[in-house]
Amino acid sequence: MDMTALSPNASSLDVNGGLPSGLSMGAVRLRVRDAARSIAFYTGTLGLARLGTDADGIVRLGVGSQVLIELEERPEARPRPRGTTGLFHVALLVPDRPALAVVLRRLVAQQARLGASDHIVSEALYLDDPDGNGIEIYRDRPASEWRWQGDTVEMATDHLDGRALLAEAPANVPLDAPLPPGTRVGHVHLQVGDLAGARRFYIEHFGYDLTTDRYPGALFVSAGRYHHHLGLNIWQSRGGSAAPQDSVGLVRYEVVLPQAGDVDALRARLSAAGESVTVTPGGFEATDPWGTKVLVRAAG
Repeated sequence: MDMTALSPNASSLDVNGGLPSGLSMGAVRLRVRDAARSIAFYTGTLGLARLGTDADGIVRLGVGSQVLIELEERPEARPRPRGTTGLFHVALLVPDRPALAVVLRRLVAQQARLGASDHIVSEALYLDDPDGNGIEIYRDRPASEWRWQGDTVEMATDHLDGRALLAEAPANVPLDAPLPPGTRVGHVHLQVGDLAGARRFYIEHFGYDLTTDRYPGALFVSAGRYHHHLGLNIWQSRGGSAAPQDSVGLVRYEVVLPQAGDVDALRARLSAAGESVTVTPGGFEATDPWGTKVLVRAAG
């Protein structure tokens, strides 16, 4: 009998210290200068829905009832200084290739400045929000098609045939259709100051599995043999310090664990490793070596 199913306070963390395979990414909070401008981008350009505004003025955007992006308005915020650490991009995962084709058709119609890549495990579109926060929208290839060599997954940055992708956009889906049900935050990619520190915090202390370190200057980590829940790179931030708190960019991101017991076990593990954690309603907050805040909570 699976005893973890009997108690919400049980833990499904790996006995060797790894994270549960049911880990997922939650909402990503961004600091922006002009909320109205950002809302117009995330709803009008990307197709998210505005879900509400909380008592602190945080604007919630998402799909259905699922919050994916939160906006914290700071009109006085300045651009993030070059070379500092923080967000590289937040990646929204759509359910399938036709859904990605619809997104591409929408963005092309709006003449958005786009990048695109085939990563072998996925196909991805890239653009920036009005404050320069990186956004990826992608679809996964079936996990059965991912190529693993032991515990290392093969990824690359190859050309994406945009015309072939556009041809898969269903004609009956309107140009202004919102992002489809099932869209979620698939991963977050961070700029860090050094890879040794990233390994120590995210792999040794937090418990992620390394999925590849074959990209020069980057690590990719995950739980449950996903290709990556986090990317960590030093491409523009080697030796960098945390971005000033009065600059635009990442405020925090959420990691969602299957059970409350998983949250408790991870908090204890981080504390034992000497990491500072702050208890929050339903979970806790930790901070990586470059000031990036991680809010950990249980699903539900």
